[in-house]
Amino acid sequence: MAGVALKLSAPLRFLKLRSLSRLSSGPSLRFHTAGSPVMGATVEQFEQAKNKMSTLKNDPGNEAKLKIYALFKQDEARQQYCDFIGSLVAAEGGTSASLAAEPAGGGATYETLLVTTEDKITTIKLNRPAKKNAITTEMYNDIIAALDQAAKDDSVITVITGAGDFYCSGNDLSNFTKIPEGGLQEMAKKGGDLLRSYVKAYIDFPKPLVAVVNGPAVGISVTVMGLFDLVYATDRATFHTPFSQLGQSAEGCSSYTFPKIMGIAKASEMLLFNKKLSAEQACELGLVSEVFPDSSFQTEVWSRLKKYAQLPPNSLALSKQLIRSVEKQRLHDVNDAEVERLMERWTSDECFQAVMSFFQNKAKL
Repeated sequence: MAGVALKLSAPLRFLKLRSLSRLSSGPSLRFHTAGSPVMGATVEQFEQAKNKMSTLKNDPGNEAKLKIYALFKQDEARQQYCDFIGSLVAAEGGTSASLAAEPAGGGATYETLLVTTEDKITTIKLNRPAKKNAITTEMYNDIIAALDQAAKDDSVITVITGAGDFYCSGNDLSNFTKIPEGGLQEMAKKGGDLLRSYVKAYIDFPKPLVAVVNGPAVGISVTVMGLFDLVYATDRATFHTPFSQLGQSAEGCSSYTFPKIMGIAKASEMLLFNKKLSAEQACELGLVSEVFPDSSFQTEVWSRLKKYAQLPPNSLALSKQLIRSVEKQRLHDVNDAEVERLMERWTSDECFQAVMSFFQNKAKL
């Protein structure tokens, strides 16, 4: 980000949409342990992953090969096998997107996402594991399109998750390396328009929306979590929204949803004072629905989601509409207000100085 020095780094987080939190109240900490095996990857994806192994240019090393062999021998680890091979390919400069099965119904394919429909569940997987699933401008547009596709397909519920060890590390800094001819003001306007559309896609999504948080979550990936209907997290997940540290302000409707979910005092610790939450803390505060041991996370969560997907789809969609309709216009108004404030922040000297200070301190480490 040092290369983004000019005032360009000021908008550093303008796309750093924060992760989603739920509007439901009544936080309760629940840990789950036992579960039945379930396979998150299709047979086609598994076969493609095996074929992709032969394309690796470099020996991944004995430790990696042992892990590959162990995952290959366990049918229930099929999804982990696909993810691990994808991360090895991505580390060599390739893309694990080629491991994706064709989306159901002849839907679109995406460079930065794996979007599949199976067992009445549409899964949108952030697929940049080598970059900790940092969100690029292209990726924002892909997610908006994928949500629109999922809203119209035959699935019952929609899941967002991440490939590899991270759920999402927030905004990719490469978003800020291209200053348009209109300068910083035009960059802020374009960033604001994209952010508004991105958050709107979550507010308006008609089906049950579930976050399967498979690792650390930062920034926009956290702030929008208040717009999800369920948030399931592994016990090694963390939740961080470092706004004021970068001279910026809340987004993803979190200025409204976080105080509603966890109370003003706790929301302020996150949104004003950059407090990072563990999965257990996030669950206690109501941001997360339930925490699972990492060793059984995928198995337990997908087993449960498959059961949920057997419920009557119209009943689910209409019930969600009843729950959310009272808040919908309020959320759109909050989204607009947050975007306007961020556009001002991105062009301010204070934001610029905070961003520069952050990267100077990081460079000293």
